[in-house]
Amino acid sequence: MAKDLVCGKEIDEADARAESGVTRHGATEVDPTKGTRIFHEGTWMYFCGLECRTKFLASPATYLEKA
Repeated sequence: MAKDLVCGKEIDEADARAESGVTRHGATEVDPTKGTRIFHEGTWMYFCGLECRTKFLASPATYLEKA
């Protein structure tokens, strides 16, 4: 399990990657309520939801220093 760097919640990586649908243009979608992720400096970072991901993106150094 991955750990959300913002709130510390445990994230199931498989749930965060699971496809929940397809956009009308054919792109796959995931359910952000089951976790979300970004690729940051060569590493996948997992978050419990969009709010924590947004906080991390606003100030990555703040959260990386804590880790």
